[in-house]
Amino acid sequence: MLQGARALVFDVFGTVVDWRGTVLRELADLGLSEAERVSFAEEWRRVGYAGAIGRVRQGDLPWMLVDELHRRKLDELLPRYGLTRLSEAEIDHLNRVWHRLQPWPDAVEGLTLLRRRFVISPLSNGNFALLTNMAKHGGLPWDCILSAELFNAYKPDPATYLGATRLLGLEPSQVMMVAAHSNDLKAAAALGLPTAFVSRPLEWGAGTTPEAPPEPPPDYVATDFVDLARQLEAG
Repeated sequence: MLQGARALVFDVFGTVVDWRGTVLRELADLGLSEAERVSFAEEWRRVGYAGAIGRVRQGDLPWMLVDELHRRKLDELLPRYGLTRLSEAEIDHLNRVWHRLQPWPDAVEGLTLLRRRFVISPLSNGNFALLTNMAKHGGLPWDCILSAELFNAYKPDPATYLGATRLLGLEPSQVMMVAAHSNDLKAAAALGLPTAFVSRPLEWGAGTTPEAPPEPPPDYVATDFVDLARQLEAG
């Protein structure tokens, strides 16, 4: 086990849950072609989530919750894909697909194993209600919920990582950041958090180039959460 680590905090979208697969399945009910569903889902994620968070951090948009950022982009995408027939209730339900994201197959088992030795929590840009509903929906066994909403700052702002360690009552060296995304791990490591990279080669679909671990190397590289639990127990 990593010396001194007492808690693990997790990136969620793509690391714990399969956002792309879940969104594609729900879009299938709207009569879109496969190519349209892929384009819709990936733009919603790249621009409506990641791009919008970047604009908030740069001051181009006021602070708002991820639910609101998702809805802004959804309102733009629907007419472009000929989905103007949807009622407000149906649009709201679709926007909340991000509350219903399915965990990767290893996630619940791996988190349950890790929870035996560590406090475990998300550390996500998702808002508090979104993360709470997602945990309930997917059976994610978190000890608590740490959301960027608690800090009014989005990762990779230092306020998120250091805010998490403060709320947990721990030093940065005692809180490991677990993610499938190198930029998240680099930001955490720069503040003194140990890091673990978990590969999610299917995040953007089969046939895409998997994201590589960051440089300098993280403390752990794992194929999934079960593998991470085994490494931490053996280490």
